[in-house]
Amino acid sequence: MTTTTLAVLVPLLPFLGAVAGLLLGRTAPGFVRPLAILPTLAALALAVLVAVRQGGDRTIEAATQLTPTGSVPIELALRLDGFAVLVAVLVGAVATCVQVYSTGYLRDDPRYPSYAALVSLFTSAMFLVVYSGDLMVLLVGWEIMGICSYFLVGHYWETPEARAASLKAFLVTKLGDVPFLIGLFALAADAGSFRISAVLDTVADGGLDHPTVIALLLLAGVAGKSAQFPLHTWLPDAMAGPTPVSALIHAATMVTAGVYFIARLLPVFAASGAALVVLAVMATVTMIGSALAALAQDDIKRVLAYSTIGQLGYMTGALAVGDPGAAVFHLLSHGAFKALLFLAAGAVIHAAGTNSLAAMSRMGGLRTRIPDAYWTMTVALLALAAIPPFSGFFSKEAVLVGAEHAAHGDVAGVPTAAGWTVLTAGLLTALLTAAYAARLWLLAFRGRGPEAADHGRQPLAMTTVLWVLAIPSLGFGLAVGVLPEWFGGESLTPTLTTSVLGTGAALVGGLLMYGAWRHTSAVAARTPMGAVVAHPDADGGHVEAEAIALHPRAYGDIAGACDPADPGRLLLGPLHRHAASGFHLDAVYTVLFVRPVKAAAELVRFLDREVVDTYVRGAGALPRWLGTAVRRAQTGNVQTYVSALFAGTVLLAVAAVLVATAGA
Repeated sequence: MTTTTLAVLVPLLPFLGAVAGLLLGRTAPGFVRPLAILPTLAALALAVLVAVRQGGDRTIEAATQLTPTGSVPIELALRLDGFAVLVAVLVGAVATCVQVYSTGYLRDDPRYPSYAALVSLFTSAMFLVVYSGDLMVLLVGWEIMGICSYFLVGHYWETPEARAASLKAFLVTKLGDVPFLIGLFALAADAGSFRISAVLDTVADGGLDHPTVIALLLLAGVAGKSAQFPLHTWLPDAMAGPTPVSALIHAATMVTAGVYFIARLLPVFAASGAALVVLAVMATVTMIGSALAALAQDDIKRVLAYSTIGQLGYMTGALAVGDPGAAVFHLLSHGAFKALLFLAAGAVIHAAGTNSLAAMSRMGGLRTRIPDAYWTMTVALLALAAIPPFSGFFSKEAVLVGAEHAAHGDVAGVPTAAGWTVLTAGLLTALLTAAYAARLWLLAFRGRGPEAADHGRQPLAMTTVLWVLAIPSLGFGLAVGVLPEWFGGESLTPTLTTSVLGTGAALVGGLLMYGAWRHTSAVAARTPMGAVVAHPDADGGHVEAEAIALHPRAYGDIAGACDPADPGRLLLGPLHRHAASGFHLDAVYTVLFVRPVKAAAELVRFLDREVVDTYVRGAGALPRWLGTAVRRAQTGNVQTYVSALFAGTVLLAVAAVLVATAGA
């Protein structure tokens, strides 16, 4: 088979697996698990083969016209470059791990067949985005991922949190997709084609008429899909879905799609210095804000969700300084250790036996009970904190090196302000990332919460996947000498300056958190669990820390804020309450958008019912009254009719006399 034929089969196999899984889920349940795992595993094998054949040193393209459009053609096109083939391997690897892991995690779930089919469809859509050489075909995969995320996040639809989270994820991402679609049409209008190669040629020839407008329109869609400020608020709430879904969304699909899209079309954004500055500012706010929010969360999955937002900020920061190689390198590295973090968190929740103990302040006795999750999560957290020699160190350093070059004016077309902004924010975020990673590890595995009931050993499918993902989390950084061949030849090797600064910041953050944990643990040892703390509730009373920990979602913003053993509260001080609620962005959006929309809807409802309906009812009432009057005149009595005729004749005669008199 040719390389392009193999590439076509990569998204096709999971799609066929999804269709077969939906059709056979009820009639032949024994085929559900093989149909979930085998097509995805086969797609991974083919993706690896495509990457080997592509070799990283050349771009392979193939296209066939889908249908005559009369204007800008739409083509079924493939574009296999170094970025595409490596990201496809990541997607296949993580999706396979998620499917295998889910067989243990959701083994007793009655809706597992539909879940597995949707995961396969999700994977197929991301493969389509990765390999597509036509922007309209890419958009198809882009939107399929959106609807799959809606169903998967709302998998536990019995709970109000899952229903609200799925709807919020769908609406917020669609909010960005509208300008994104307009930007694609504007881009195609200037280039005369939806083909990515044609668009890049047009940019190289200076053929874009409004590069800033197009870049900003596209950036809106990227911000929604990749959960960047200000459209990031859906991602923490999406943790209401199953944990394996979180791993898939955060590590290999959906949120990475936006970063990958910019990396492929970076010349479009680089054609506008203003767009790069906007991208740099967006990355800066995203990195720092999400890291502060992660420091204040008590739910382990929400910590990881804000962590993903921040790491995506690193990727968009690398793109803002014109270094797509560093962005995709961190995308690949992050995909491995973030998938491991979520799946290990799922093992922690599974061991606790209930999602209510996803609150880290309530965790205790888990370190010895789940050693596989403990050790593998430790590896992933060290990679997240960018501690050498773990993979996150090399990929994060590549981002900082790119920002350093841009800050010194060594990158053509990139404003130095963008470089300094990303570099400063990246170093500060490195400190905060190490701090919240250390906090998660200390609270989750060395916390003083009550020991949960022992639910036995974890399923082999779950623990095996954890160790498989631990390998790239530990050793993927060794590829730093090979990857430049796949990324256009640009070096990804760390420099001494950024290595010292970045690692130093991470060590400072980790040590600060450890010191705060030792102090708060000493204080907490003198504070009995369940004690009333000085935190007012909505009614002016006080809330018990134990009640908050047991029901974190019921208390919203203050969940985890009252635990006296929380070192994040000590480090953040007065900022903790604001960070715990995501700096009240949801409340701001409620005031700015939700309430005005609801008020407008109420006005429309009033006008419809009280004004429009009044006219409609009046239009019907007038003929009805006239008909009633005429009906009453029809008595059937001849004498009455003659009397009425005589009276009418008299009236007409009188009227005629009066008119004649007036005329004389």
